[in-house]
Amino acid sequence: MPSLVSVDEIRDAAARLAGVAVRTPLVPFPGAHPGLLVKPESLQPTGSFKLRGAYTAISALPADLRAQGVVAHSSGNHAQAVAYAAALLDVPATVVVPVNAPPVKLGPVRRLGARIVTTEPSLSARVAATDELVRRHGYTLIPPFDDRAVIAGQGTIGLEIAADCPDADLVVVPVGGGGLISGISAAVRALSRATRVVGVEPELAADARESFRSGRRVAWPAQDTQRTIADALRVEQIGSLTLDHMLSHVDDIVTVTENEIREAVRRTAAQAHLVAEPGGAVAVAACLLREHDLPPARTRVAVLSGGNIDPALLAGILAGGGTGQGSGTGQGGGTGDGGTPRGGTADGGAGPRGGSGAEGAGAGGPTRA
Repeated sequence: MPSLVSVDEIRDAAARLAGVAVRTPLVPFPGAHPGLLVKPESLQPTGSFKLRGAYTAISALPADLRAQGVVAHSSGNHAQAVAYAAALLDVPATVVVPVNAPPVKLGPVRRLGARIVTTEPSLSARVAATDELVRRHGYTLIPPFDDRAVIAGQGTIGLEIAADCPDADLVVVPVGGGGLISGISAAVRALSRATRVVGVEPELAADARESFRSGRRVAWPAQDTQRTIADALRVEQIGSLTLDHMLSHVDDIVTVTENEIREAVRRTAAQAHLVAEPGGAVAVAACLLREHDLPPARTRVAVLSGGNIDPALLAGILAGGGTGQGSGTGQGGGTGDGGTPRGGTADGGAGPRGGSGAEGAGAGGPTRA
């Protein structure tokens, strides 16, 4: 088994991120019993925690690799984070996305100047397209979760929790591919061994829970994971390195229902005055609505991992509706870091072959720190 990410690696990542990532606060959730503190990564410049890992990984590259450019595959938050970090560092970036990626997540990618390559909505198609771009152009791959530098960057959230709330006895974290909970748990375990760490995912995309409890990576069919409204968590299979971290550092993984996710989005907006996308709200959902599934705790911290939600979907949820259980298309659609394994690619990008292109490049880009 490869060595796990150390707290020193996470501290190095924190130094790289100084002045780039927001040191998000711990916000009390009104009326929650026992008390609940929310860590709103939705306040990052890109609207999610993914900036931490993307910037850490790209900034660590030597100058010659930066000059050749980077590539990432994702349908949303990771793509936006890579585009933002690359713009800050003057690194050419290409992102491989499915044809049904949510516009709310891809609009900023275009404005930041990244080249967009569209492909079929499947993990295998995105990986194949990414591999071909690496082979053809010499790009460096920035993985969405199964990577030491990415995990170290996400782990800076755990450093901040340990510093700001040393009495926390339970930290609850969303799980997609596992990079976020791997980094947070590595930091928390190093600094507060008594603190428990629990992951949360939709019950319609519970491959991480099954993998954790069986001790091996288990893949779910994409047609199953596509059912959840939490597009950021539609991952078919966690990573090898992330599973190693979970088996070493994580206490349990629990699931929440689609209605519980919607209720958490609604209550987070109405009571905590924070915007959460469905995937970003699952840890809050577990703390508010599945307390019996969690270890007893006096001081709980829930990571709100992202807030990039389609305005119409948010309006529907706040009104008590929504868009069903997510179809992979339309409002709240897309495929997170997973997808349907049907193969096939569309090596397009800018111009008529790519479908999406990179129009509006540079508009609304980041301010260099």
